[in-house]
Parts: sequence; structure tokens; C-alpha cells
Amino acid sequence: MPTILGQNQYGKAENRVVRITRDGDTHHIKDLNVSVALSGDMDDVHYSGSNANVLPTDTTKNTVFAFAKEHGVESAEQFGIHLARHFVSSQEPIKVARIRIEEYAWERIATSDGNSRFIGADEVRHSFVRKGQETRTTQITYDGETWEVISGLKDLTVLNSTNSEFWGYVKDRYTTLKEAYDRILATDVSARWRYNWTDDAQPMPRWEKSYAQARTHMLEAFAETYSLSLQQTLYQMGSRIINSRSEIDEIRFSLPNNHHFLVDLEPFGLENDNEVYFAADRPYGLIEATVLRDGVEPRIPVDMTNL
Repeated sequence: MPTILGQNQYGKAENRVVRITRDGDTHHIKDLNVSVALSGDMDDVHYSGSNANVLPTDTTKNTVFAFAKEHGVESAEQFGIHLARHFVSSQEPIKVARIRIEEYAWERIATSDGNSRFIGADEVRHSFVRKGQETRTTQITYDGETWEVISGLKDLTVLNSTNSEFWGYVKDRYTTLKEAYDRILATDVSARWRYNWTDDAQPMPRWEKSYAQARTHMLEAFAETYSLSLQQTLYQMGSRIINSRSEIDEIRFSLPNNHHFLVDLEPFGLENDNEVYFAADRPYGLIEATVLRDGVEPRIPVDMTNL
């Protein structure tokens, strides 16, 4: 039976690059995990093994590190844009470049003499501790004319200890869950948002500010929503971002419902007044949805939040 080649790409995955910028005695750190995928005129290498159009994956790795030196890392988005533009514009057989980046945050170590005064200033300026919060993500795709930038975060764990209910749901013969009128609401936020910047003629978003503001609006909406369902909270989080950030048109969430169940303390003669919970890590409810600016067609892949 005859066969044909379908969609394909190749590149170097998970290039870990740490860029230190030295501003006198003060150092700044960017810690990235960069994956490069290239596609284009690659039929011959699949059909006959000819490498005439193939840029070695080792070269893509070297380019990542060289660009970290030559261009610096202002933001994950800007760095990915530099790389994507380079691969498409410098290699004729390459038609599309996709750059995926995870960014791991660090913060400075603050030393104190016990009176909340910083000491050892030279050490503080170049000593860091890895933040234990979310991982920042971005994916940049470029075809020589059009850009698509999808940024976001994953593994941002949030919890409301009150102001959450769950009741009035469908019940059948297999339903055992009791209605809750004051419960813990917790989740690990995975979110991707798509920028409406698509070509070089448009003003480029301020990537660092946009990320920080999107994250802030997301957390504020989570904290301020009196939740009757995790779906309602998800929609409020997405709406807050869309309504507050004109450069973002679409956001997709994947929110596991991190269940917390009240422990039955009656066998021990104790009353549990919403104070002691069992945190179950699985199985868990999984709530996923996309929030869009009105009139905008969805373009973020459904499985994007699993990347």
C-alpha cells in the first residue's frame, strides 16, 4: 500500500540555558528550558535520507546558547522571537520555527543581622534561591510573515480556605458526595494565553509587564470570587485577564480540583468545625475551558495546557 509523508518537524528539545547579566556588583539571572522545532522542505531526508536541507539539531542547540550571549534574555518571549526569526530567515528550507520555553524563577537571598537590616550587600546581590511557585511558559511560532505567541504558566498552586460552596448538582443512585456550603477550594493552575500581536508592523507587547499583570489579575479573581463552582472561578479568572489586558485575546485553563475532605473526628469525641481536612491528591476533578474576547475565534489547542 503506498504511503506519503505527513506533518513533521525536528529540532533540539530541552536546552537548559542560564544567563547571568552582571550590572556591576548586582547580578540578574534568567533560567530557561528551550525547545526548538523546525519544519519545511524535509521530504528528501525522510524518503531518501538526504540531509541537504537539514540543519543539524546540534546547531540549533549551539544557536540557543550563542543567542543567550549575543542578544541576552530580556524575556522568554523576546528570546524566542529572536530564535524563531533567525531559523526561518537564515535557512531557506525552513518554513516554520516553533520555540517553546519554560522559565524558572529565582529570587535574591536576603541576609539579616536579626534587626531586619540587610548585611553582606555584595553577597545578596549575587545570591539566589529558586522560587517554589509556578513555571512560566511561552511558545513562539513564526512562518516568515506571521507570529503566534502563546504564553502562560503551570503548577501555580492556590487555595481559598472559605468562600466556596458546591451544592444543587445532579444526583443519581451512585451519588454519595454531600453538599458543601463552606469548603476549601484549591487547584494547580495551568493557563495559556494568546497574544493578538501577529506581525512586525504592530507594536510589540511589553512581555514582562504583560505576564506579571496577567498573573496578578488571575490571582485577584481567584481570591475575590465567591465560588459556587470551580467552573465559575475559572471563568472569572479568564474574564479578568481578557478585560484588563488588551493585548490578550484568548486564555485556556486546566484546573484540577484538589479535593480537601473533612476528617470524621467523632470516633475520638471531637467536633470538626471546618478545621481538619484530608488532602486527596487523586482521583481529582479536572476542569478545563477557554475564555475568549467576544468575536475572537479560538486558536489555542485543547491539549496545550499539558505541555
